[in-house]
Amino acid sequence: MIQKMQRLGASPSVVGLVIPTGYSFNLDGTNIYMTLATLFLAQATNTHLTFGQEMTILLIAMLTSKGASGVTGAGFVTLAATLQIIPDIPIASLAILVGIDKFMSECRALTNLVGNGVATVVVSRWEGELDPGKLRQVMAHPMEIGEAMEREPVAPAAR
Repeated sequence: MIQKMQRLGASPSVVGLVIPTGYSFNLDGTNIYMTLATLFLAQATNTHLTFGQEMTILLIAMLTSKGASGVTGAGFVTLAATLQIIPDIPIASLAILVGIDKFMSECRALTNLVGNGVATVVVSRWEGELDPGKLRQVMAHPMEIGEAMEREPVAPAAR
């Protein structure tokens, strides 16, 4: 991912900061999963949630998703902990999600990857360290550029 972001035109210093930090603090997929899974479980158990409870779920999911990084399936465990804030939703309802959690874990990982890539481009542009010409060229011809770049070794300084 670091090499791809650099080939896209982001500076190595921004990429080296944003990508690793993103995997610790920018887990969009995990946050979305936890929020929607909690709402799904509330619907599945016919549990009515007030607007305040829904906002609490959103805020808690934003905080607890930060602790789910780096370990496959940690989002499910974090979801179990998050469900404790709304005692109306039975914790046993997690059994509904056990069968699809592996698939959902892959979806969370993809969403986190895309979120971190977008964050890298945004921060690079914000800092004025994005090469817009290179970005346009790669976005216009992603396969041609990607194949050509794979044949060329990346300079050690750019890693």
